[in-house]
Amino acid sequence: MAKIGIIGAGYWGKNLVRNFHQLDSLEVICDKDKDILDGYRKQYPDVKVTEDYKEVLEDAGIEGVVIAAPAAFHYRLVKEALLNGKHVFVEKPLALNIDEGRELVELAGQKGKVLMVGHILRYHNAVIKLKELIDKDELGNIRYVYSNRLNIGKIRTEENILWSFAPHDISVILMLLDACPESLSTTGGNYLQHDVADVTMTNMSFPGGVRAHIFVSWLHPFKEQKLVVVGDKKMAVFDDMTDEKLFLYPHKIEWKNSMPVASKAETETVSFEMVEPLRAECRHFLDCMEKDLTPVTDGKEGLRVLGILQASQESLDSAGKVIHF
Repeated sequence: MAKIGIIGAGYWGKNLVRNFHQLDSLEVICDKDKDILDGYRKQYPDVKVTEDYKEVLEDAGIEGVVIAAPAAFHYRLVKEALLNGKHVFVEKPLALNIDEGRELVELAGQKGKVLMVGHILRYHNAVIKLKELIDKDELGNIRYVYSNRLNIGKIRTEENILWSFAPHDISVILMLLDACPESLSTTGGNYLQHDVADVTMTNMSFPGGVRAHIFVSWLHPFKEQKLVVVGDKKMAVFDDMTDEKLFLYPHKIEWKNSMPVASKAETETVSFEMVEPLRAECRHFLDCMEKDLTPVTDGKEGLRVLGILQASQESLDSAGKVIHF
């Protein structure tokens, strides 16, 4: 099994530590917080720990590096890891601007190394099943997609809600529609810090008249993670806060006396194999390293998401100006 080093083992990194350790591939944990490292020394006595990320990058026995540090450090850490001949799995976003992201993708290609971005929902079996239903024309022609990712949770200071929450939904919507938007606009509000948006709404227009919106907030009274896909045959809902996760609504619109009338049908629960998405994502990274595969969420996919994020930020900074691609 390939040996992995993890840089950043705190808030989200601890989940990566758990999964890669259970996959018998975790060699070293790096974090600047001594208390966090002390905890890992007790929990995983068989794993090395260090405060110096360069020890990870310069260790010849480490084949792959997993980066879960704050987004502001992604570009530098990914670049150094690639230059040190490591395969890289970096949490979203790939970088904080498109030029840096493009440089990383090109560098990974030059070095012949795997570059994978942590868009975890792409490894969620409910989302994979939803894509299968769309491709089989179960929903018919897609009309509208919307995603709500809302919570009263960890509030960041180094990145706004758009960059923190929206990458997941952007990645999924681009995959479900198999297209990139023709235009978008984003509005939002800064309520806790004058220069950090806490709430944003991004509206996107896709080829063929399909539209989508992404609503994200960390100032919300309850947690909601819901994706709705409206087709002309059926509607689908991916609700990650439920046990069943995926539902179909075969509602129909019938015309009576020249008026549209909704004809509601019973909700259908869609079955699929339940697997922890993060476990599937971590295993996929190892498979790509060992079998020379291209990740589902490779650097190019990360670059597409980064382009949407950057355009959304430009629109947000311009009071909702429409950005055309």
